[in-house]
Amino acid sequence: MTRQDASDDNGRWSDLGRPPLNASALRRALVREGGLWSEVELVARTGSTNSDLAARAAKGDVPEGYVLVAEEQTAGRGRLDRQWTAPARSGLFFSVLLRPAEVPVARWGWLPLLTGVAVATGLSRAAGVDTALKWPNDLLVTVAGEERKTGGILAERAGDDGVVVGVGVNVSLRADELPVPQAGSLALAGAAGTDRDPLLRAVLRSLEDWYGRWREAGGDPASSGLQETYAAGCATLGRVVRAELPGDRSVTGEAVAVDGDGRLVLATAEGVREPVGAGDIVHLRPA
Repeated sequence: MTRQDASDDNGRWSDLGRPPLNASALRRALVREGGLWSEVELVARTGSTNSDLAARAAKGDVPEGYVLVAEEQTAGRGRLDRQWTAPARSGLFFSVLLRPAEVPVARWGWLPLLTGVAVATGLSRAAGVDTALKWPNDLLVTVAGEERKTGGILAERAGDDGVVVGVGVNVSLRADELPVPQAGSLALAGAAGTDRDPLLRAVLRSLEDWYGRWREAGGDPASSGLQETYAAGCATLGRVVRAELPGDRSVTGEAVAVDGDGRLVLATAEGVREPVGAGDIVHLRPA
């Protein structure tokens, strides 16, 4: 990966509509004594921030709260190794290292949902765009009256005591740059601004806040307010969906709740309430 600081003004930054992030300003705003964020590293280009940070975390090279941001990812990954690509400087592509030692490992499955709440909250405040959550790891915006995916979250274990959480958000993508017609961006959703510096600051401050609440509650999603807030922002709830599972099995039902383990609860036509875990699901589609 190639490190990139604000002082670099070569031809890679010729697109004035997509200026580079300011690494020094981000550090000044986010890294503080007693805070979660210990370092903000900005690189011009890499394959995957999640892969890079997870490899370094496994070696013990980086502390909790390390943030790795890329201007461009060439091999970004979503859940189940689905590819995520976007033009350079068109979005937020970053990963953070968390070590929630106070929280039982059984509750770590809430981290991608917590991150979704934090990102949606931060983007709503900073961009003025309503952002909804599609269980388990997608961020949705409304473009021309249609819900579209504008971002995704991927959480992966890093060693015995860490989790790397990666976030990708389309910020300034134009219609002709979308990877698929169902994709969206903050710009296409009518964002008040697409300056990525304040967007990233808002998202990371929101993540620090929610992670602190959850950790202080010992990872309890109810007492931390996380479970209720996630449900309030989850566009999946109240809809009839089909969960496609491994082994060509599927479950169809109304999504009625997210339970204490972060699983989506489906009420089937047979009157059964069946919880589905994020680690088990291959696709979640409208029925």
